[in-house]
Formats: sequence, C-alpha cells, structure tokens
Amino acid sequence: MAAQRVAIVTGAARGIGAATALRSAAAGTAIAILDVDEDALAERVVEVTASGGRAIGIKADVADESTVVDAVTRVSEELGPPTILVNNAGVTRDNLLHKMSVLDWDSVMSTHLRGAFLMSRAVQPYMVSENWGRIINLSSVSALGNRGQANYSTAKAGIQGLTKTLAIELGPFGVTVNAIAPGFIETDMTRATAERVGVSWEEFTSRAAAAIPVRRIGQPDDIAAVVSFLTGEEAGFISGQVIYVAGGPRA
Repeated sequence: MAAQRVAIVTGAARGIGAATALRSAAAGTAIAILDVDEDALAERVVEVTASGGRAIGIKADVADESTVVDAVTRVSEELGPPTILVNNAGVTRDNLLHKMSVLDWDSVMSTHLRGAFLMSRAVQPYMVSENWGRIINLSSVSALGNRGQANYSTAKAGIQGLTKTLAIELGPFGVTVNAIAPGFIETDMTRATAERVGVSWEEFTSRAAAAIPVRRIGQPDDIAAVVSFLTGEEAGFISGQVIYVAGGPRA
C-alpha cells in the first residue's frame, strides 16, 4: 500500500484554501492547514478529523522565513514528508495608485510572492527526496490588470512567472508546478471588495455573473476541484501552466 500523501495548504482557514483542504482530506491526503487566523484554523482541523481525516493546524505568517521553515519541519515530523503544496495565502489592500501606500504594496507582495517563494523553497527538498511533488500556486484573473489593484495584479502576475520557472527547475526531480487563476469566486475577500466599493453583495454578484459567459459566479469548490486534479497522479505531464478558472476565456 502506498504511503499517504501529505499536503500543505496555506491560507486554508476559509474560502478557497478551506475548500481545498477539505476536498484533499476526503480523498485520503493528510493535511497541514496553515493560516494566521488561529480560531478558524482550529475549526477546519476539527472538520477534517471529525470525518476521519488526518490534519494539523499551524498558525503561520508565510512571509516570515523562520516561521515557514519551522512550520514545514513540524509537518514533516508530525505527518510525514510534504509532497503537495498549495500556495493560497493572500491579502488585498486595494486602492488607486495615487492613494496606495508603500505598506499597501509591501504587505500584498510579501504575502503572495514572498510567501509562495518561501513555502516552495522549504518543501522542495522533501519533494526532490521523494522524486515526486505537486506545487499549485493561486494566481488570479487580476494578473491581466485590474483597476485599483496595482499591488495585487502585480503579485499575481509574478506568481505566474514563479510557477513557470519552478516548473523548469523542479521538473527533472518529478515535481510539477502549476498555477490556477480564479475569476470571481464567492469568498470573504470578494465580499470585502463589495463593501469597499459601496455596493450590496446581491448587486455586486449580479453584475459579475452577467459578465461571465456561464452566467454565475464561482464557488471555492470550483477551484478545489481543479487543485484536486492537478495534484493527482493523472496530471503528471502537466507543468508550468496557468489555468484560468473563470467561467469563460480570460487569457
């Protein structure tokens, strides 16, 4: 019987990360849930273990180098070598360029780009040792440009470059690296955007759905399903790709 795969999902206390962690656990993968929200983190661990899965929760800021190293080491010691990584942790600090502060810029770049770099660097020795690995980076349709998101759009575009480069570097060691670029997904982050622009959630989602060819907004499970496929055995010949999951052609 093959050893149980071990996955790390960052930003997994809620939204896309939580859906990904729960779906992966249901498929038999041991899950390490990383997030800065300790209370929500504990709730997700309870959900996984209550259904018979193996999970640990670790409060971690993915932009902090020593925290990342300690977290990955703990995962290895408690669950086994991590061979699946989903870099999902993210924040938004939206504003037009002339109103955007350096802190707005740095916080978004640190969590998204620095975080994905640090996490990928920390797990790659385990993947290389196992000669098998899957890294999934969460980008966004905002990588194509989006008003009021110079920081977020730049970070998400950078993640696509990181993805393609890591695919080249790690491919010879049995590791695939891909990015998923979600469109409009119902999460706390998109609800916060509606509040920021002063539009009701119902109106906000109605407008969004009307502009999407499939005429609905996305759900976290839509993204988790793609993560599930890309981290499976069947996706071993797919690497360095950016897959837009947006209900229509966005790239």
